[in-house]
Amino acid sequence: MNDVTPPPAALRPPDEDQAIWREAFKTGLPTLFGIGAWGLVVGIAMVKSGLTVPQALGMTLIVFGGSAQLASLPLIVADAPIWVVFATALVVNLRFVIFSALLAPHFAHLPWQKRFLLGYTAGDLTVALFLQRFPSEEPALGKVSYLKGLLYPNWVSWQVGSIAGVFLGSAVPTEWGLGFAGTLAILCIMIPLTINRAALCGVLVAGATAVLAYELPYKLGLLAAVLLGMLTAMAVQALNEKREQREKRRAAKGEPRV
Repeated sequence: MNDVTPPPAALRPPDEDQAIWREAFKTGLPTLFGIGAWGLVVGIAMVKSGLTVPQALGMTLIVFGGSAQLASLPLIVADAPIWVVFATALVVNLRFVIFSALLAPHFAHLPWQKRFLLGYTAGDLTVALFLQRFPSEEPALGKVSYLKGLLYPNWVSWQVGSIAGVFLGSAVPTEWGLGFAGTLAILCIMIPLTINRAALCGVLVAGATAVLAYELPYKLGLLAAVLLGMLTAMAVQALNEKREQREKRRAAKGEPRV
């Protein structure tokens, strides 16, 4: 009577699936240009800060963290103590602790070597895209393939851009310095975000305002540009949402679209 056979353990779906890898690659493809451009900016900044080519190549291949690299460059130039450089990079990259905590339940069953490699190549966008696709921690087909399809192309795009920046940095005039790299960085962040009509209108209004209000004291022109750009984007987005709601109501009533 007591000899009861326990139920078989639930089988985990396969971690690898080529179709899901291709799905992830297509999902992350639109971000690769921006990642490569951001890497280009960091590569140029490293060389313009005085690092040698071997030092810059070692930094981009080992650190693989644009924010930490840019934050540490002024400290290196200023001959700050090495512990200050490391502490700054650590603080800037603390967000990856959160990323690791979010990904850990999905991949706790993997050997630590694989988890280490996946964690090393993780990035802000790739983690966000993965969690959009797999919000639940429950086992699912192809989770590892999906993460790899996001991470590895992202890593390659960054390294190609960064290494190109390292070798092209000498072609950038010295007087441009890090200010030029900062301008490129802003452009690299802004362009991928201009993905709809509302964002584009906000960028155009902010840019025009910044130019027209350049002579205002205390850099108030920049503040005005930010505020007007945000308000414009919000207004256009609200109009778009109202129009979509009207179209949905017409479609529900069988009325033709205007």
